[in-house]
Amino acid sequence: MRLAVRLTPRGGREAVDGWAVDADGRPYLKVRVAAPPVEGAANAALLAFLAKVLGTPKSSLTLVSGAGARVKLIDIAGCDPSSLERALGAPPKTGR
Repeated sequence: MRLAVRLTPRGGREAVDGWAVDADGRPYLKVRVAAPPVEGAANAALLAFLAKVLGTPKSSLTLVSGAGARVKLIDIAGCDPSSLERALGAPPKTGR
């Protein structure tokens, strides 16, 4: 399963700030981490935090795109939509 995430580095703490929808109507998860966006630290913190929240090993998460961007696409092996919804809440309905 693929998950779009908008990351806020240096957010003071690790937290999920809920779901939002981009201009094209695609849902994304808003996440903040305490790590700075230096040498991949924020990306590593994001993957570790999501693994913890989802109750899955870090090795099952892969950053597919957006390593240097605020919006990232993450592949989560072995995760289905219902498991994601239980852990993170339901994404907004997009009408698509």
